Amino acid sequence: MQKSILITGGAGFIGSHVVRHFVHTYPEYRIIVLDKLTYAGNLANLADMEGKANYFFEKTDIADETAVSEIFAKHRVDAVLHLAAESHVDRSITHPLEFIQTNVIGTANLLNAARKQWTSGDHLFYQISTDEVYGSLGAEGKFTEMTPYDPRSPYSASKASADHFVRAYGHTYGLPVVLSNCSNNYGPFQFPEKLIPLMINNIIQEKPLPVYGDGSNVRDWLWVGDHVKAIDLIFHQGKNGETYNIGGDNELSNLRLLHILCDQMDQKLDKTQGTARKLITFIKDRPGHDKRYAIDAGKLKTELGWRPETNFENGIEQTIDWYLSNREWLENIISGEYMHYYQQQYHT
Repeated sequence: MQKSILITGGAGFIGSHVVRHFVHTYPEYRIIVLDKLTYAGNLANLADMEGKANYFFEKTDIADETAVSEIFAKHRVDAVLHLAAESHVDRSITHPLEFIQTNVIGTANLLNAARKQWTSGDHLFYQISTDEVYGSLGAEGKFTEMTPYDPRSPYSASKASADHFVRAYGHTYGLPVVLSNCSNNYGPFQFPEKLIPLMINNIIQEKPLPVYGDGSNVRDWLWVGDHVKAIDLIFHQGKNGETYNIGGDNELSNLRLLHILCDQMDQKLDKTQGTARKLITFIKDRPGHDKRYAIDAGKLKTELGWRPETNFENGIEQTIDWYLSNREWLENIISGEYMHYYQQQYHT
């Protein structure tokens, strides 16, 4: 019997990469994409999947309990890759209740639907989360799977709550679950509110490059393709009830990242070196800005044999090349035209 895999948030940045990988790599799976198609969910990201025999799309809000239950019943869902989330920290500071609704209530709805339908057989609920649930680090040390949760923003608090619900359902109801916490992702198809595509677009438009504080905040950057490979491994080989940290071994301050990006953009756009750096503008730091994140992915490396394969210099060059080659995609995002793709394709 063909296995049905539900991928929530599949039209988003990471989700679209996961969907594409699973559709191509596992033709024996039925891949059901569930996405509300809010501002960051772009069905055009999956245009090349349309017509694939094992690809199905459902426009659904995970915060709608009835709709989620109907999806589970309709497709006889066997496993969930849960990526759907409100994920932008700045937005969470302005609109925290939206993050609670999607990230907490939405996750609980998925868990309830799985608990009710999965009474026997081989199943898995895979919660894909963030390193931000761990809080902030000083100059030394890294987050491990044993690091206590210490969320500092409404976004990270909502993800931490969702993680706790997943573990609680595993413990209380015996639901088969696995979790992963990853560092900052980058690559093609990322919505331009995020740091790297925002800066690429601003450089193209010769607009200021806003940097919070003095730019010394440090993040670990993970190439999205490496993340997808880790997700595949954890989904198929991860142990029930376990958590795996996924990091890119690419710690950079925001300012250092921006310098690398600016210099490559100058080269790609045939500009004099230093042109893009002149656009850097330091602005007031955001509230509760975590100083440093760093992931220890030793457990994933040791137990499942995963390694990040793409260093930042190569990854950022591939990312820049993609955005420069897909300016229409970027312009459609900026203008809001991408929101009409679903109506055009599905005649709604």
